[in-house]
Amino acid sequence: MTKLEAKIGTTVDKTVPLLIVNPKSAGGATREKWSGIAADFRAHFGPFSVAFTKKSGDGRDLAIRGAESGRRFIIACGGDGTLNEVANGILESGLDVEFGILPSGTGGDFRKTIGISNETRTAARQLRTGRTIKMDVGRVSFTGIDGLPAHRYFINVSSFGLSSTVANGVASKTVLNWVPLSGPMKGKAKYAVSTLEVLSELKSRILRVRLDGKAETNLASVNLCVCNSRYFGGGMKIAPAASITDGLFEVVNIGDVKALKVLANLPRLYSGTHTRMEEVSATQARTIEVSAADGSPMPLETDGEVVGTLPARYELIPKALKIRVPEEA
Repeated sequence: MTKLEAKIGTTVDKTVPLLIVNPKSAGGATREKWSGIAADFRAHFGPFSVAFTKKSGDGRDLAIRGAESGRRFIIACGGDGTLNEVANGILESGLDVEFGILPSGTGGDFRKTIGISNETRTAARQLRTGRTIKMDVGRVSFTGIDGLPAHRYFINVSSFGLSSTVANGVASKTVLNWVPLSGPMKGKAKYAVSTLEVLSELKSRILRVRLDGKAETNLASVNLCVCNSRYFGGGMKIAPAASITDGLFEVVNIGDVKALKVLANLPRLYSGTHTRMEEVSATQARTIEVSAADGSPMPLETDGEVVGTLPARYELIPKALKIRVPEEA
């Protein structure tokens, strides 16, 4: 650690940004490349403080502590899961803190929506010269993995169906029982390989869905996404019309479609042209209530992490989080 870096709790200038780093992100590459990442960030941004996560949930806790200690600019360095944790910590603190991201993860989906570079020096310059906006966030209430009621904020996408099964496969480190998901196997490759596995057992489910308090309807679904921004799954442009400032979710449903057709149309998911398929529908809403028609507890993911199961209630919170975006965004 250099003189320009300090741990939370030391006497430092609170105007200096706090960088919360997940050293395990990008398959451990963040840890291996940390000295270079720090030098590149410092070259464009100047002094900063740093805190490293050690386990799941640390990003949230460190962000809360940072906010309560007086930090006014907290930057998450890692993948989308790290971004989610830090954003949750800032939001739960209830304090006036600006959020920033320095991408160093596997998927890197949220950064694409706001135009932050995946190259450290460029991202540091964008953070230094960028502008502050107030972005919408989602809040989802669900049944936690421990079986108790839970809630979570999300900045990107929450979904269930095929995507949550794929997320489970990626998190398990191996899919197809023989492909290791480490080292060079990142981003699109992880999700693509895991998708191939779960496609073999693909089938639609009947969901009960209520939008904005209107009448409940039954909906056949292979995958349903509640989108605050545009990308998920390692680069899939799932909601090309989504905006983080319009006060609305983009709700995208992939209906009753066969596995071979999904496989044949995977490139359209990355280009955003899948919305032209007859089995795909998109609508906007501020609140969504959803459950499996048969009452079963379907897995639910937020920002790439499986956090619990349906039933769930989604609420969009307008302009809830200050975030630094590139000047050109």
